[in-house]
Amino acid sequence: MNGSAAVATTIFGLAMVATIGIGVWSARGRSKGLAEWSVSSRGLGVLFIWLLMAGETYTSFSFLGTAGWSYSFGAPILYLVAYLTVGFAVAYVVGPALWTYASRHGLISIADIAEFRFRSRPVGILVAVVATVFIVPYIQVQIQGMGVVVNAMTYGSVDLKVAAVISFVVAEVFILVSGLRGSAWVSALKDMLVIVAVVFLAVYIPMHYLGGFSDFMQRMVTEKPEWLTFPGHESGGRNAMWFLSTVVLNAVTITIFPTTVAGYLSAKSPNALRRNALLLPWYQLLLFVPMVVGATALFVMPTLGNPDLALFSLVTDSLPSPVVALIGVAGALSAIVPMSVFMLSIGTLWGRTILGGGNGADPRARRRALGKSGDANDMRTKRLSQLVCVIAGLIALAGSLFYPNTLVELSVLSYEGLAQLVPVVLLALFWRRLTARAAVAGMVTGLVVMTALWATDNDPYHGVNGGIIALAANLVVLLAVVRLAPGPGPAAVAAADPAVPGESSAQASVKESR
Repeated sequence: MNGSAAVATTIFGLAMVATIGIGVWSARGRSKGLAEWSVSSRGLGVLFIWLLMAGETYTSFSFLGTAGWSYSFGAPILYLVAYLTVGFAVAYVVGPALWTYASRHGLISIADIAEFRFRSRPVGILVAVVATVFIVPYIQVQIQGMGVVVNAMTYGSVDLKVAAVISFVVAEVFILVSGLRGSAWVSALKDMLVIVAVVFLAVYIPMHYLGGFSDFMQRMVTEKPEWLTFPGHESGGRNAMWFLSTVVLNAVTITIFPTTVAGYLSAKSPNALRRNALLLPWYQLLLFVPMVVGATALFVMPTLGNPDLALFSLVTDSLPSPVVALIGVAGALSAIVPMSVFMLSIGTLWGRTILGGGNGADPRARRRALGKSGDANDMRTKRLSQLVCVIAGLIALAGSLFYPNTLVELSVLSYEGLAQLVPVVLLALFWRRLTARAAVAGMVTGLVVMTALWATDNDPYHGVNGGIIALAANLVVLLAVVRLAPGPGPAAVAAADPAVPGESSAQASVKESR
């Protein structure tokens, strides 16, 4: 190991120790119950909600994939900024509504919400299983992303597989002890490093290699114009129609992503979520930096073998090892924070809904049980959730070590698959006539259509994102079932779930959130 590698490896090791220390320290004096572990007892303010949810959106993909797509395709990568920003606008309405409904009934996950809304544990279990299938690949993506970042920042001295194991251990230690609050505190360290790193790179990289940002833009316009317009450079048909359909699909889907909902439910109040929705789009400006760095690499390293290494190839080529290490630590933490929240979300989905006996079909009994955090049953459910959290992480770790492409291929479908849960989790809160039969029929149809389009290599289909086609099929079937096999009328629904006379508790919760 040469001197540069030794310095970078030492800094990385110290950063990982600090990460565990911060995460574990955040749990001091806190409740030991499931609500604290999974949603921080709904006690996070605007700052920590912002840090947590920003940490979920600025992942290792932001350092690797964003620069890689910019290097390989160009303009299509702008979908990332677009859908996140539009998604936060949608979250301004959706987040408070979900928070109020879940807070009123003591719910802690999307499976919990679906089970309680339809009074059906099988529906909750189905939502939990579908969500898990499409989240586990994301954990593997972050583990492998961490491996690539650490291998690059240490000049190859830390093996990809060793880095993957380190990321798993670090994330599991603090998430098991501190839960979601630990992720929020680690996000504070991560976001500080990310902001400093990307602002520095935004100025330094174009200046160092191309004489400044204006020269960079001039060369892009004159030498690489196909990277600046749709469908981009050899992007596989990602044209303007794909861009629009993907932005719409992802912007709606991110609002019911299990990790996003965990962030919603950890807030102190609906107003904290509204303020957070106004602040988060500003964070997305940071995504333009890896895009610029990836495009700069087109002129500096035109034959780069792995486009995902565009950013770190320039960083290790031009900067001293201590600076490389700090940028690498920012990238590593950008994998660890979302990884920890993904694992926690799966643990929460399974711990209560599948293994813990559900949330109870009787709303009155459920209300009587609220506030008993820390009792024997609550602690048992928490331990089950933590066990599932470890198992999910181990599955993703094994995939990254032995089958690096198997689960990652599924991650391409994650947003499209989770989009099929939008009606059963979100639409159901606003439409009281929606029945469990209709919601499940639509969801299954959407999953089948999505899988068929992908398996036959028809995604995108004539330029349209396959996920939004599947969601349209989902809604058509759902409406048909509601029409042909209607459930109880509004009065019966209101009687079964009393909140405000004549309306469902879902609608009452939405009104209250306003």
